[in-house]
Amino acid sequence: MLKPLSSDRWNATTAAHLLNRAGFGGPPREIQQLVALGPERAVARLVDFEKIPDATPNPGWARPDPERRNKLQAFRRADAEQRRELQREERRQQREQMTELRHWWLGRMARGPRPFQEKMVLFWHGHFATSVDKVREPYLMWRQNELFRRLAVDHWLRLLVETGQDPAMLIWLDQARSRKQHPNENFAREVMELFTLGEGHYTEKDITEAARALTGWSYNRETQQFVDRPALHDPGVKTVLGRTGRLQGRDVLEQIVAQPQAARFITAKLWTFFAGQPPSEALLTALAASFRQHGNHFKPFLRVMLRSEEFYDPALIRTQVKSPVQWLAGTIRMLETELPPPQLSGILTRELGQDLFAPPNVKGWDGGLSWITTNTLLARYNQAALLVQGSGAARSGGRRKPRQAGRGPMPRPRPPALQIEVTRLFSEAERREPGALIAALGSRLFQTELKANQQAALREYLDSQGVLDDDDILGAIRLAMSTPEYQLT
Repeated sequence: MLKPLSSDRWNATTAAHLLNRAGFGGPPREIQQLVALGPERAVARLVDFEKIPDATPNPGWARPDPERRNKLQAFRRADAEQRRELQREERRQQREQMTELRHWWLGRMARGPRPFQEKMVLFWHGHFATSVDKVREPYLMWRQNELFRRLAVDHWLRLLVETGQDPAMLIWLDQARSRKQHPNENFAREVMELFTLGEGHYTEKDITEAARALTGWSYNRETQQFVDRPALHDPGVKTVLGRTGRLQGRDVLEQIVAQPQAARFITAKLWTFFAGQPPSEALLTALAASFRQHGNHFKPFLRVMLRSEEFYDPALIRTQVKSPVQWLAGTIRMLETELPPPQLSGILTRELGQDLFAPPNVKGWDGGLSWITTNTLLARYNQAALLVQGSGAARSGGRRKPRQAGRGPMPRPRPPALQIEVTRLFSEAERREPGALIAALGSRLFQTELKANQQAALREYLDSQGVLDDDDILGAIRLAMSTPEYQLT
């Protein structure tokens, strides 16, 4: 198993599959570039992202606040009314910064030069599932996001240690409150159950002992930094997953990663995230063995996974339901345009069920078919109209253009929407002839020829418009996006 895909099978379909799953899709031009590279170099272009310059600036506020200590002292000295006012101002600022942060990250996914890196950041965000609703500090959420970006394809143990010591995680799972007199078990439990092993592969005693070992991992509110506090650590002998000694936090994580189940757990989750379906038992065994052979380093393992024949099984291609983020970022990439404004971008993904930096619980988002309900599917169709045609879409999307005798179509005002340049997306011949346009829509939005019923529906719409103009083409894009097939990748 995990034999590299033959070059004979490398074509526009498999290249598009790689770009969709290991990134957020892209226009036909990018797909053809991958086709020309061949499977090995195409995977390398995505996985070796550090070779690609990324000049994306950080949010202006994404740095330690030099006035934080004074602000905390001022809050402690304030009376009740002053505290309420300070809290209101802080909440307002937090809302503004989180709106900016969500848009900043969506921008990296939708327009950034390293799509695979951002796809991995999205995976780790869902895996470690930390929410600003409890952390309440945008700077810490940005910092964790950057941690996932820096260690996106690094070593399993290093990622676990740095995430366990990450300030947002210390707050999220209450590790910062853990003391040797009263060890908090939240992080110890979740690191085994949700992050590394899964239920049934540890005991309650393992959790209790691990929580003791992790005492001392804490957080300094003034500096916003992890701090190891020996005075809070339980120095006694513990036994965790068969290892006994005066264990500390790193010792626990080392012992967890040493378990064969740890490799099976994380590789199964990675395969499911990228392939769209859980692996068979035989495939999982091969995936875990590859991960171990590469010393628990993610990059070489992911390279093997994305090159494997199994990853390009026809049963996996265009069968994964797009997450809301994939839906929005992929749309932006395929239409080669810019994201909606920050507030609108956040509302769009939130209404579809994926509020970045605020996963629903410690398990993160379920994904898959859970993204699609009657309400969210209708919301996707409505948002397609909003993005492509603007607020006037419902009134103007399907109407025949009014005409005057002896004259062509009367111009219609362009509703506020994405700035989609149809002349950039489609050739003059494609913009003039419905059949050619339908073929181009299939290539750009679905990476394949449209089904007969889809072609018929688009043809009926386009024929009803007479001589085609840009608004008619936008209407066709909107109709194509408002299909069940567009919700798959």
